[in-house]
This record gives sequence, structure tokens and C-alpha cells, in this order.
Amino acid sequence: MPTLERAYALARSGQFSNVDTLKDRLKADGCRAVDALLAARSIRGHLEAICAATFKPPETIE
Repeated sequence: MPTLERAYALARSGQFSNVDTLKDRLKADGCRAVDALLAARSIRGHLEAICAATFKPPETIE
């Protein structure tokens, strides 16, 4: 899957609170040119909005 498509899929997953953590995951998964591909303000803003709308913090066990 291309890096940009993977970024959008991960953003929609609800696992990431912001684009920086999303970028870290993409890099850890071996995606290339992550910073360059996500540098455009429009893409970054869109991914930030998706992350904010879908993020679900992990439940804590007490």
C-alpha cells in the first residue's frame, strides 16, 4: 500500500491522536519519504482532523 494511502488508513483506525505519532508508526513500518509526503499543509491538516475525530484512547484497567 502506498505511504499516503497507509497514512489515511491509519488515521481512520482511531489509534493515533495526532500526525506526529502517525508519522512515527509509518516510519517504524518501513514507509519511505514520510516527512516529504505528509509535509503539504492540506494533507497534514486533513490527517490531523481525521485523527482528532477518530482517536479513542486505550481503556485503562483498574
